[in-house]
Amino acid sequence: MFVDQVTVFVKAGDGGNGLVAFRREKYVPKGGPAGGDGGNGGDIIFEVDEGLNTLMDFRYNRHFKAKRGENGMSKGKHGKNAEPLIVSVPPGTTVYDKESGAIIADLTTNKQSAVIVKGGRGGRGNVRFATPKNPAPNIAENGEPGQENDITVELKVIADVGLVGFPSVGKSTLLSVISAAKPKIADYHFTTLAPNLGVVATEDQRSFVMADLPGLIEGAHEGIGLGHRFLRHVERTRLIVHVIDMARTEGRDPYDDYTKINTELAKYDEELLERPQIIIANKMDMPGASDHLQQFKEQLTDQLPVFPISALTKSGLKEVLFAIADKLQTIPKTEQPHDDKVHYRFEQQKEQFTIHRESDGTFVLSGEKIERLFKMTDFTTDESVQRFSRQIRKMGVDDALRKRGALDGDIVRLLDFEFEFIE
Repeated sequence: MFVDQVTVFVKAGDGGNGLVAFRREKYVPKGGPAGGDGGNGGDIIFEVDEGLNTLMDFRYNRHFKAKRGENGMSKGKHGKNAEPLIVSVPPGTTVYDKESGAIIADLTTNKQSAVIVKGGRGGRGNVRFATPKNPAPNIAENGEPGQENDITVELKVIADVGLVGFPSVGKSTLLSVISAAKPKIADYHFTTLAPNLGVVATEDQRSFVMADLPGLIEGAHEGIGLGHRFLRHVERTRLIVHVIDMARTEGRDPYDDYTKINTELAKYDEELLERPQIIIANKMDMPGASDHLQQFKEQLTDQLPVFPISALTKSGLKEVLFAIADKLQTIPKTEQPHDDKVHYRFEQQKEQFTIHRESDGTFVLSGEKIERLFKMTDFTTDESVQRFSRQIRKMGVDDALRKRGALDGDIVRLLDFEFEFIE
C-alpha cells in the first residue's frame, strides 16, 4: 500500500534530573556539594533512506518518543545523555507543523537529516548552586521537558519525469512497456490510485526515473477526484510529459484535455507551467487518430514537441524516449541554487504566562515558560520552592495577579499544583 501523508505525534526525551548530594570524606564532616547534572534528553531526527518509497511505517506507528537523559550521580558525575531517536523516511519527505502549517524540514537527498523536536537539557545538580553565601545548597533542578508536537509528514515522489493526463489515456500502459514497473491496468477511471515509479533505459544506455501519476480531472486543485494527492507529486518532477488520448475513445477533445490539465497545474502552483513539457499523442493505432492529431497541432499555440506513439503496439517509443533523455540533460537536477545567506524573520515573542479565572474563583496560570520552570523545580526541598517563588515573582506573576483582583488566601493553580496567594 502506498502511503503519502500521515499525522503523527513526536516527543523528544526529557532531561535527566540533577542530584542533591554531599561529599562524605574522612575527617571532613561537611565536604560540600557533590550532586552531578542530569543528561540531556534524546532528539528525534528524521533521516532519508533512499531504499524507502512510502510512508507505510508511519501508518502503524503514530507516536514516536525518544528516551530521557540519565539522572545526575554523586561525586559530581554527569548523567549520560540519551541517544537520539532516528526515524527513516523516503526521499521527498516534507514535515509540517500540524497547527501552523509551517515547514519544519524538507528532506530530498540520501542521508539528509533534520532535528524535528529537540530533547530537554539535563537539570543542574547542587554543585552548580554553590555560592560563598551558600556553600552547601540543598537544591537541584529537574530535567527540562523535551519538545513535543503534532506533525504532518507528507511524501512528494521524486522522479525525473512525471506522466500527467486524464484517466484512461494510457499512462500506466506506457510505463509498463518502457520499464519493469507493473502498474495495475484496467479500462476504468482511477485504476492508478497512487504513483508508480519505473526506471527507463534508452538504447544508448541513458536512464531516468519516470512516475505514472494518478489521473487528473477538472477541479483537482480544489481536491476533486484524487485532487491534491495527485498534484503534490508533480512538484518534484523535472520534466512533465502530457499523455493525450488522440483517438478520442471517451469522446473528449484532445486540445481541450491539454488546456484543462495545464489549467489545473497552474491553479495548484503557477511555477509548474514553467516546468519543461513534452506532449505524447497516444493511441495512434486507433482509427481517426491521425486526423485528430493534425487538428490538435493546428490548435496548439505552445511551441512544444508532440510525439505520436502507440503504447499498445510500441510504435514511436524509441523516438520519444530519446527526446525525454535529451531534454533531461538540459535540466539541472537542483531547481534552486543553495542559498548561503542567513534570513532573519520576525517572530512574535510568546508571553511568559497568562492568567484566567475559573468559575470557582481559582486563578489559573499557564504559558510555555512558566510551565517549563514549574516542571524543572524539585518541590521536595524548601530551597527549591523558595527559588521558584523568587523566579515567578521576578517574572511579574504577583503583580499580574493583583491586577486581576487576587486577594490574600485566593487559590492559584499551575498545572497540577495549587497554592495560596499571600500578600
